Amino acid sequence: MELMAPAGNFESLQAALDNGADSVYFGVEQLNMRARASINFTMDDLPEIVKRCEEKGVRSYLTLNTIVYDHDLSLIKHLLSAAKDAGITAVIASDQAVIASARSMGIDVHISTQLNITNIETVKFYSLFAETMVLSRELSLRQVKKITEEIQKEQIKGPSGELIKVEIFGHGALCMAVSGKCYLSLHSHNSSANRGACKQNCRKKYTVIDQESGFEIEIDNEYMMSPKDLCTINFLDEVMQAGVQVLKIEGRGRAPEYVATVTKAYREAIDSWYAGKYSEEKVNDWMERLSTVYNRGFWSGYYLGQKMGEWSKTSGSQATQKKVYVGKGVHYFPKAGIAEFKIEAYDIKKGDRILITGPSTGAQEFELQEMFVNDLLTEKAGKGDSCTIKVPFRVRLSDKLYKMVEA
Repeated sequence: MELMAPAGNFESLQAALDNGADSVYFGVEQLNMRARASINFTMDDLPEIVKRCEEKGVRSYLTLNTIVYDHDLSLIKHLLSAAKDAGITAVIASDQAVIASARSMGIDVHISTQLNITNIETVKFYSLFAETMVLSRELSLRQVKKITEEIQKEQIKGPSGELIKVEIFGHGALCMAVSGKCYLSLHSHNSSANRGACKQNCRKKYTVIDQESGFEIEIDNEYMMSPKDLCTINFLDEVMQAGVQVLKIEGRGRAPEYVATVTKAYREAIDSWYAGKYSEEKVNDWMERLSTVYNRGFWSGYYLGQKMGEWSKTSGSQATQKKVYVGKGVHYFPKAGIAEFKIEAYDIKKGDRILITGPSTGAQEFELQEMFVNDLLTEKAGKGDSCTIKVPFRVRLSDKLYKMVEA
């Protein structure tokens, strides 16, 4: 099964590549569903993205899955042309104009979840244009399995003659709306979620009031439109048995350490299943690690047939850890494998869990074993100090140094 990781910037891209992703997906410019939520790449970044992916044998997918208007069409064609020249693997699309343009240029297409595929006849229709289809987020695993079995039984193939691949979301934020097609932000702020500009109204506190009587209806949770995050790692064996071929991690707007932690956990889980070593003990360890990075609590979505009602109890993250900025890289000594950092904020000490991030470094986390200040071995470094740390990877100028603390 292919593991697909998100990339909102070069730090997250590198984190995905370093932690076992088989493919990455990303947005360019404004015509993707995270246009406002993350630092999007530009067209000029496409060759570098593809280069890094190809070096690791990782597939690259460009998301062009927003609602498209007439004034967007020239930009769409320009983006697709740039993507083709750069050598991206495929485009994730939902609008027929994008699908048709990509196919006319010879670019492979993945059908986005925004098209809400829920049955085998719809799969047959889109097999005219695409080999991979992201099914509706509202399907149960039983329904997913029915579709994958029908694809095999009827030998439904895409344009290149390959059997259709089924993709589902495996981890990350869930939207209360059907397959993410929400209009709340548009109606309240004239900022369309379907144009990648969601204001996330649903993540706020709400009360319900009867307008005739003024009676306030009592509810268990004020965050009544903010579902918990999806997590499938604790029933990944059932996902595999349902015939899913691509598992997608949501999170182009999240930090590189989130991408690193989640990708690594699911990489280990998938590999464990194939090796016959998937176990409850390992699941508990993966769940604990997943809980350290951004999350709104976890639930299984609709896959196990549960009714909606797994709502978050807070507006933000329930992560058990958070990062605190410490300083930045100023020099790296390649022969010694030592990095020098300028401490600009909080102290660090021996035994701290530290995180180093950067566009080429990705997200590297490890325990601080020893450090030097003014060439003297020390237990602690404070604001204003320049300290050196032995690291098992190359550090670049202005890479950021953080320490991980309990949230």
